[in-house]
Parts: sequence; C-alpha cells; structure tokens
Amino acid sequence: MHLDVLDLRNFYYRTQLGRVAQRAIRDQVVSLWPPLAGQTVAGFGFAVPLLRPYLAESRRVIGLMPGPQGVMPWPAGMANVSVLCEETLWPLPTGHVDRLVLMHGLETSDNPTAVLEEAHRVLGPGGRALFVVPNRAGLWARRDGTPFGFGRPYSGGQLEAQLKAHGFTPERSMTSLFAPPSESRFWLGTSNFWEGFGRRLPWLAGGVLMVEASKQVYAPTRGGLGAAVRKPLRVLDGVGAALPTLRSGRVQDANLRVAGTISDSENH
Repeated sequence: MHLDVLDLRNFYYRTQLGRVAQRAIRDQVVSLWPPLAGQTVAGFGFAVPLLRPYLAESRRVIGLMPGPQGVMPWPAGMANVSVLCEETLWPLPTGHVDRLVLMHGLETSDNPTAVLEEAHRVLGPGGRALFVVPNRAGLWARRDGTPFGFGRPYSGGQLEAQLKAHGFTPERSMTSLFAPPSESRFWLGTSNFWEGFGRRLPWLAGGVLMVEASKQVYAPTRGGLGAAVRKPLRVLDGVGAALPTLRSGRVQDANLRVAGTISDSENH
C-alpha cells in the first residue's frame, strides 16, 4: 500500500530527520551518477528529493508518482516536472530513459512485477536503474515514524533475485542511512559523521538498501545455419556429372575389336 504524497512531502521537506535522510541518499546517488548533459532522468514513487541535482544539466527530468500515492507539483518555484501515472502504464516511450530512480515505489506496490516490467521497458540501451528500498537488516525498517517503516523491506539477495527475474543485471549495491532514525539533537547533529563512518565499513547495515542495475539486452537470433561448415563431406562429389566420352579414334578401334570377336565365335 502506497503512502500518501502529503505524508511523504511533510517528512522530507518539513522535518529535520527527513532532510537528513534526503541528503544522505541523494549524496550517494550523485556519487554514482554525476549529472551529465543531454540525459533523460526519471524517478518513480517519491524519488523527486533525489532528482534536484539533475535539473540543470539533464535534457529532461520526470517525476512519476503512482495514482494510489497521489501527486504534488515539483520542484517548487520552477516549471512542474511531476506526473501522475498508473503503476502498470507509465507515460513514457519505450527505451527513452537514461537514468531511472525508484524510491517508495517498489516496496509499497501491490503489483511489484508490473512496476519492474515498466522500469525495464522505459530504460534505454546502456541505461541504468537505481532501486532504493528499506533494508531488512537496518533500523529504519523497524520504525513506523519514517516512510522506510512501511511496505516490504528487502535483503540484498531478495532484491537482486527479483531484479534478475525481470531482465535486470545487478551491477553494484550499497547501503545508506547509518545513523539511527532518531530526532534527538545528538544523532541529527552527527549524521554526516555516521554516514562517512558507515561507508567505510561494508559489514555495517544501513537503513536503506540501494542496488544499481542495467538492462539485459539479448542479441537478435537468425534462422538457418549460423556457422559455415569448414570441412564438407566429399562422399557425393561427382553425382549427376556427365559420363566421360571416348575420342573418335578410340571408339572405332573398340568397334573393330568387338566385331572381330563376334566373327571368331561364329566360325567356331
């Protein structure tokens, strides 16, 4: 079940804890994908807090928000790029997106298969998708006071297996949100330290799991024999060729011998 767009907006833009979470995840996204000119960047669910760094350089930025969640205009004070859409039918052409981010869109969906199929469809050749979901082993999935406490949390193996089943190839994974989901001044004030500390310790479980994946593109198949036969069989060589003919002189000699043989046999 999707969260309401107003609850998501209030968390990320009107609470200190939400701004801490937004900054930590967004920094990871930008480190993976530095903004590049000419790219089409899209987000599904409530991924717009992660897309702001791409507004200036990208050819186009699109915030897709599912119908059960609702939509809000974004970004504030600028031309709106957010769109209300169905989970099973995104208003984007096939192969149009270069970078795709999903946050609060997969774990809360009633039809995650359809979400992954649409993500695979809109991603172009060479494109990358980033799936941001609650980490089953983290603290944030155990607290209902944040959006990461709703929906289905994932382990790394569960998410990668689901992506592979829908035509994605996981490239790399990481976690984020290493500070506990607390609004105390100490944890909020030291959140940057905990993020840097957690990234240096791969065994430390962050509250959010992030998996980058590419789209599998299969080579087209051709009918018929795909490889030439290097050593063909010689058994049937010469079948259907004309029989050899004797020269005219040799034919006359042969006829005389046959006639002589016949006359000798009659005399005897």
